[in-house]
Amino acid sequence: MHDLDLNLLVALDALLRERSVSAAARKLGLSTSAMSRTLSRLRKALGDPILVSAGRAMVATPHAEAIAEEVRSLTSAVQAVLSPPRDIDISEIKRDFTIRANEAFVLLYAARLSTAVSEAAPGIRLRFAPKPNKAIQPLRDASIDLDIGVVAGDGAELRGQTLFEDGFVGVARTGHPLLTGRITPERYAACRHVVSSRRGHFSGPVDDSLTALGLSRKVNLVVASYPAVIAVAAATDLVGLIPRSYQVGVAGETETFELPVATPGFVIAQTWHPRMDADPAHRWLRALIFEAFRSKNDR
Repeated sequence: MHDLDLNLLVALDALLRERSVSAAARKLGLSTSAMSRTLSRLRKALGDPILVSAGRAMVATPHAEAIAEEVRSLTSAVQAVLSPPRDIDISEIKRDFTIRANEAFVLLYAARLSTAVSEAAPGIRLRFAPKPNKAIQPLRDASIDLDIGVVAGDGAELRGQTLFEDGFVGVARTGHPLLTGRITPERYAACRHVVSSRRGHFSGPVDDSLTALGLSRKVNLVVASYPAVIAVAAATDLVGLIPRSYQVGVAGETETFELPVATPGFVIAQTWHPRMDADPAHRWLRALIFEAFRSKNDR
């Protein structure tokens, strides 16, 4: 294969189409002498004259006639493979995409994204995979197509796009004593708390701020997701902490409140592997997700 020259295939196709060295040369932007040398290489490679003189014209040999259609097909296939991806009709695409996101994101946004995808591309199906951690290997090995959430710090080669900026708010049952009057750091710290941690940690983003004020809180319960925090807060006197974007999941039995201490914000992004940068269907899905969240934040 080290002697393979795909330019010879393109030149052979041009010669068989034009049946003229000079016309084939013009078609490929070469000089006539360069095309003559290429024809000589082709004759040697194929063991056949390919084109022979017939008066002032040239005619193809039987072998050249026999392979002309195959050469044309191979040339088209090579050009398709070695060309940038073409625009696609997304409504005709049939494909499955796997998106990794945490449970809360799926509960709040999966239905909306599924509806948006189905309306524009009924042949595309979404599969939401659980997110037990932020490992980037599933993006590298194509187990997942997109990751939505806080970006992992060790994925230097990955591509990402910010969907929205988020922060934390408190959540408590409707009628909780904390919600009556001004919520001070002292009153907040004096409550019993429920936190979300996949790793089972009892401390969270608010504890450093409380420590700086000489305060600490008592965490009575650790759960694995923010929807679970909301459910526990609704049924008990435990006070929870959830991302501000999850307020849409709070209704009736619970209320959110601004925290009396500062906590760091964070960015929610969609992340993918560079191999998917130029894939037309993947680009379309990323754009749809980005626009969905931009529209949400503009309202």
